[in-house]
Amino acid sequence: MMSNLGMDLFDPRSAVMDSDLISSPTRGPDPDFGFAFNDSNFSDRLLRIEIVSDSRAESEVCQTLADWAATRKSKRHRGDIVKKDTALDINNSPEEQILDCLQPDDEEGVGDENHDEEEIRMIEDPHSGDEAANSDDSNLSDDCSKVLKVEMLHISSPILAAKSPFFYKLFSNGMMESEQRHVTLRISASEEAALMELLNFMYSNTLTVTTAPAILDVLMAADKFEVASCMRHCSRLLRNLPMTPESALLYLDLPSSVLIADAVQPLTDAAKQFLASRYKDISKYQDEVMNLPLAGIEAILSSDDLQVASEDAVYDFVLKWTRTHYQTQEERWDILCSRLGRYIRFPYMTCRKLRKVLTCTDFDHDFATKAVLDALFFKAEAPHRQRTHAIEDSSYTSRRFIERAYKYRPVKVIEFDVPRQQCVVYLDLKREECSHLFPSGRVYSQAFHLGGQGFFLSAHCNMDQQSSFHCFGLFLGMQEKGSISFAVDYEFAARSKPTEEYISKYKGNYTFTGGKAVGYRNLFSIPWTSFMAEDSLYFINGILHLKAELTIKH
Repeated sequence: MMSNLGMDLFDPRSAVMDSDLISSPTRGPDPDFGFAFNDSNFSDRLLRIEIVSDSRAESEVCQTLADWAATRKSKRHRGDIVKKDTALDINNSPEEQILDCLQPDDEEGVGDENHDEEEIRMIEDPHSGDEAANSDDSNLSDDCSKVLKVEMLHISSPILAAKSPFFYKLFSNGMMESEQRHVTLRISASEEAALMELLNFMYSNTLTVTTAPAILDVLMAADKFEVASCMRHCSRLLRNLPMTPESALLYLDLPSSVLIADAVQPLTDAAKQFLASRYKDISKYQDEVMNLPLAGIEAILSSDDLQVASEDAVYDFVLKWTRTHYQTQEERWDILCSRLGRYIRFPYMTCRKLRKVLTCTDFDHDFATKAVLDALFFKAEAPHRQRTHAIEDSSYTSRRFIERAYKYRPVKVIEFDVPRQQCVVYLDLKREECSHLFPSGRVYSQAFHLGGQGFFLSAHCNMDQQSSFHCFGLFLGMQEKGSISFAVDYEFAARSKPTEEYISKYKGNYTFTGGKAVGYRNLFSIPWTSFMAEDSLYFINGILHLKAELTIKH
């Protein structure tokens, strides 16, 4: 009656909610039943494991993740050919069940549209477990795979059922309770070590393997037998191992390779963070990044800490990578519109580059038009509305309204042609950005144009002219160097309250030659300490609002 008592302790809902129970803040650590592993005194059933030959040699062990990935490509995951939610239908002899748990080859399991088998294919066998072990016929399975050896283990059905919905269904669905004492699993030779580790984990909550390929083998076995707690444990072990670009790319592919994707999501997230951190300076690893697959590029582009000159540079990189990896226009349309385009933060691109987006043949016209219109509407919004959009967008994958750590600060530019060619430029600097300027740093704005000439603003931390204290300075520079002469009237202004107009600080006129700059070492006529004080009038909600107005002289 031991089996019957064991089954009375378990509710089907408790088995399938294993992951929820594990994550509950009121649940303590899982009990350690390691003492009961393969011990007949604490077991109610006998598990017979038939190990059959497969394409991977019995003695072959993957030494590297590259070997592991290559081996996995030759196998087909059981989730590709069986129904996940179909209950087991056990109609075998009362003494023994034989479960074929082999991973089928790529060409198997395809063809019958009315395919409605049980989740794990059951095989009729008239022998009991002990008789099968001594029978010559037991050396061959239904598909003529050679049985290399047989392992016999004493198991406790309550312990296995508590950890695995797979085993819960096996021990509770259609059984005659105390009459069926033997269960046979048939696995490939390459899965033996991982299965034994998994079974041991289900008792002791620990693993003995330490290498990434071996842990991944256990993870895949845990997914096959629906042991989510072991998958989470493997995920933690892998996160604690040194990560490389190769391993990170492998982990990014795991959610599409397993049935319980949530269990490996923390590992996938860690892989994304690793790639984003390693390649945050794209220019430093340009050749390496150009060879990354699509998943790696998405991980990099999703980062807010990407160190690029501007979003224009991100756009140029995405086009270059796409043109390298996708040869036809249709392929580029598809990949840019469905995958990579959402990672380009169009609202932070310059207007000159946005015009090029509209004429770029690599983008679908409708996609490009919508992206540019959304960007222009965002640019036209008041700063507080822009911040609201950024907060609302922070939970989305694309994060298109979130500003990156650009080398050149974005500006908002309004251009006029009459009565004279003129532009008004708005530059916002965060308090922490200003604090990083001390004692002699500087930050540059994105370029903007007036009369065909490129200009930029630069904020500095300077010493005043008497060199007695540090102060905040603002300068206007022209990009072009050489003999070009360009005369403008300019005015610098700042805002001290969100409800007030900008207050003019300095104005003048200047003829630019040879790429020189003009500006003021102490824009606010106060020391740096007063400028950076918490109660400074010039920081509105932690942001310094600056304005520069340029007019071409006639």
